[in-house]
Amino acid sequence: MPHDKINGRMARHLNSSSPLAFDYSSETVGQSLLVHADCFEWLGRVPENTLHAIVTDPPYGVKEYDFDQLEKRANGNGGVWRIPPSFDGHLRSPLPRFTALDAGERTRLRRFFVEWSRVAVHALRPGGHVFLASNSFLAPLVYDSLVEGGLEFRGQIIRLVRTLRGGDRPKNAEDAFPGVSSLPRGCYEPWGLFRKPLPPKMRVSDCLREYQTGGIRRLPDGNPFGDLIPSERTPKQERRLANHPSLKPQLFLRKIVYAALPLGLGCIADPFMGSGSTVAAAEAVGVRAIGIERFADYYQMARRAVPELARLNPHDSLVMVEEREFDQESLFAIDSRVGS
Repeated sequence: MPHDKINGRMARHLNSSSPLAFDYSSETVGQSLLVHADCFEWLGRVPENTLHAIVTDPPYGVKEYDFDQLEKRANGNGGVWRIPPSFDGHLRSPLPRFTALDAGERTRLRRFFVEWSRVAVHALRPGGHVFLASNSFLAPLVYDSLVEGGLEFRGQIIRLVRTLRGGDRPKNAEDAFPGVSSLPRGCYEPWGLFRKPLPPKMRVSDCLREYQTGGIRRLPDGNPFGDLIPSERTPKQERRLANHPSLKPQLFLRKIVYAALPLGLGCIADPFMGSGSTVAAAEAVGVRAIGIERFADYYQMARRAVPELARLNPHDSLVMVEEREFDQESLFAIDSRVGS
């Protein structure tokens, strides 16, 4: 099918009366669609082989986003959220204690991702990729669960960023063991890369012709997309527009959404939209997206934040840093340029 017809058909799907909105509250922003729904239910209702890619940062289906834990975070009481002390006059953002999960919660986590993988496979076109944010502690369990659900593991995208995860002294024994950390200080964020399997005997070139999927888009200069991306922490300007606890920077997300559609055609979904940063990145680079969010407050936040985030002009949006060796000093220099 000619590319203009493909884009025209997808545009009709994403207008204000889009069938992909079903009977949920929804809103069109630019050429993208925001839907207030539970993503498991929404993905299950989407016709099979619809979505071209998924780019998302899930809440992991564990207790850090349960209502009682969010209330504790808002009140500064912590709960499963670690409330870090101020440092050099700067108040650090709360971070969830993933290491606080017990065996039952890890079983719940596995079940969550196996089931999510199954509905994602249903909604994706053959060869459609999934870019999924994770963390070094839980990634093995999450990746294994996604494969069990039917996705094909294709590797990782490593976001080099000096986070505030890890490096803490033993809880309630900081003074007793000042020279000990319970985990290393985090200096990267892994994004799992998965793909809906191609039909038997189908080559990537065949998949590209039939489904517009199967590969990763090369950079505008013709170089291949790389799996190591130096990054910053999310700038304060972006946090002011979208106060979500897991907000990723536009500079990074725009590279991901650009790569997710190998021909620049089709639609990206973010089933855990949050404040809409992935949808905003898609709007900024000229591709279509659908954001799904079940929490009403975050859905309303996304309605306001997506247009404003999309209008931002982060430096070098689609230009990768040239391949070179990264030592700790250069990594931290990249990280310290902006923000919280």
